[in-house]
Amino acid sequence: MTDSKTNASVSQLTIDNSGIDPVTNFSANPTFAAIMEGRMARRRFLKGSVGVAVASIIGSSLVACSSDNEPEPAPVVPPVTAVPLMGFAAIAANRLDTVTVPEGYSVSPFLAWGTPITGTYPAFLADASNSGAEQEMQIGMNHDGIHFFPIDQRSAGENSTEGLLVMNHEYVEPNVLHTAGPVLPRPADQVRKEIAGHGVSVVHVQRQSSGEWQLVNNSPFNRRITANTPMELSGPVRGHAKVLTKYSPDGSRTRGTINNCAHGVTPWGTYLTAEENWAGYFMNTDAQRPREHSRYGVRTDNGRYFWETATPGADQYQRFNASTLAAEATEDYRNEPNTFGWIVEIDPFNPDSMPQKRTALGRFAHEGIVFADAVEEQPLVAYSGDDARNEYIYKYVSNTPYYHNTAGGHLLNDGILYVARFNDDGSGDWLALDVTNADFMAKASAAGVVFSDQADVLLNTRLAADVAGATKMDRPEWGAVHPDTGEIYFALTNNTSRTEQQTDAANPRANNATGHIIRWHERDNAAAMAFDWDIFLLAGDVGTATPGTDLVLNADSHHASPDGLWFDPRGVLWIQTDMSGSQQSSGPFGNNQMLAADPVSREVKRFLVGPRECEVTGVIMTPDLKTMFVNIQHPGDRSAADNFTSNWPDGGSNRPRSATVVITKDDGGVIGS
Repeated sequence: MTDSKTNASVSQLTIDNSGIDPVTNFSANPTFAAIMEGRMARRRFLKGSVGVAVASIIGSSLVACSSDNEPEPAPVVPPVTAVPLMGFAAIAANRLDTVTVPEGYSVSPFLAWGTPITGTYPAFLADASNSGAEQEMQIGMNHDGIHFFPIDQRSAGENSTEGLLVMNHEYVEPNVLHTAGPVLPRPADQVRKEIAGHGVSVVHVQRQSSGEWQLVNNSPFNRRITANTPMELSGPVRGHAKVLTKYSPDGSRTRGTINNCAHGVTPWGTYLTAEENWAGYFMNTDAQRPREHSRYGVRTDNGRYFWETATPGADQYQRFNASTLAAEATEDYRNEPNTFGWIVEIDPFNPDSMPQKRTALGRFAHEGIVFADAVEEQPLVAYSGDDARNEYIYKYVSNTPYYHNTAGGHLLNDGILYVARFNDDGSGDWLALDVTNADFMAKASAAGVVFSDQADVLLNTRLAADVAGATKMDRPEWGAVHPDTGEIYFALTNNTSRTEQQTDAANPRANNATGHIIRWHERDNAAAMAFDWDIFLLAGDVGTATPGTDLVLNADSHHASPDGLWFDPRGVLWIQTDMSGSQQSSGPFGNNQMLAADPVSREVKRFLVGPRECEVTGVIMTPDLKTMFVNIQHPGDRSAADNFTSNWPDGGSNRPRSATVVITKDDGGVIGS
């Protein structure tokens, strides 16, 4: 790095865009690999009455997971559907700088980074010379989670030609975002532009008679939510001493949302954005950092993008320095990191509404959030993974029952957070992280950990899960819930920190770079405290077999690092990958991709391959299932300011731009059929 008093190219700065948090879990909790050994020896995912009930919906393949010493129920033939689940021809892996889809499908880029959507609609400039103020009116960078809200959703409609596309923008790439890359000390407008490149976009879109989708200009719904947008803190942490800041001395508000990865959609039709690897944006040089910083990986030298060095140093930039700089917390930003790491609720149909950070859902590197089917007069249940190596999977159960006519954000403010323990016999338990739970508090006392109140537990969710004895997982990412059976699927992307001593017969891979997908079924109902689980698939190269099943990956299905998951209403599981740059450039898998899987037959087929060095992430369809929206993130993510390694989607010598792609079937049919 050059002296901070002189200008310097970002190539000389240490900016970590890997998207992987450092390992900060040094608890003694058992690893998932250790548990899998016993798991595969005595498999009992679905058995007895539960297995029969589920098999009647999804067929007999899951019933085969019952214990070897128990009789298996008679096979149940899955119902015949009029439209095949996966009638397309799988495509081959490749390293092309384009988006590849099966024969009979068409794909077109849409809403690329920099597309003007609001305000004065400033045009995107190909040399990336747009200002920070202009970026605040344009689509953000690095598209991620996405959802389509039919324009008539609030009246229970299912319009498939007009609606609101809401999408996350996870992070920025300064080498591409700025004409010649960023410099030190950071000019304030460069930092403003980077802050504006983060967050969420709400875009009113409509399909034309020609079939093309277009932005609806001047729509009141079009909106940018950035890393500087005012937000409310709601739930148990609101007003707590550890969230008091110079900006909000009463601890009721904060500014912005950052590193927004996957998402969720509430039963009442609002959008939830998840704050994932937020900790690296802050720095704290205090000799003794609080556990709210150290357990999450707040840096000790500088923030990820050096935002705290912006010149001139406005308050909105200084807040990324979380060091103790004043006598009181209300006079500096020592608590600013504590206002991040939450799930944020956004009402896309009310552009004047203030986003709400729902603190009862816990504070960690949220990948996303998915809901169990909301049942009248029963608690609302949601699941979220902590996307870091050796972290955990969580479940939230509301204290108040769900009622369709009165459901709203209050259900996310009052409930109990649980963490998963996967037992070696194929069963699982949800462990309460609750100061009123005697078992939890006894474990905390035995570990020498003190929680002052429930807000303190939620601010230190990872520590609370350590104390509870949760199972360490291999980077829990997106989750998905089967629309018929209610089974929960979670992608465990990879865990390269696994050692040779942690291998076992069922999961024998040290330095696990390819990941797998786990699933479970709650006993009795979604709010149950016990579940049964198995491994849906082990990812890897051709020939990789998932033990106890007939699933063996072939040329049509081999892949690594499953990340994004989404079930369409027909029960097809769409799997998106996030391989590292080195895996894409030299491994057997080609570029990142999206596959489709049938949970009954375990058939897996490659449907899409993205352009060079991208991540394929975020997928949704219109209600008629005839238009699919998929996000392509960071094409050419190894680009230098003067050397682009991808030119997608504009081609030629243009800089790469993240974008949504619109996929349709040429015969106008259902996607995937």
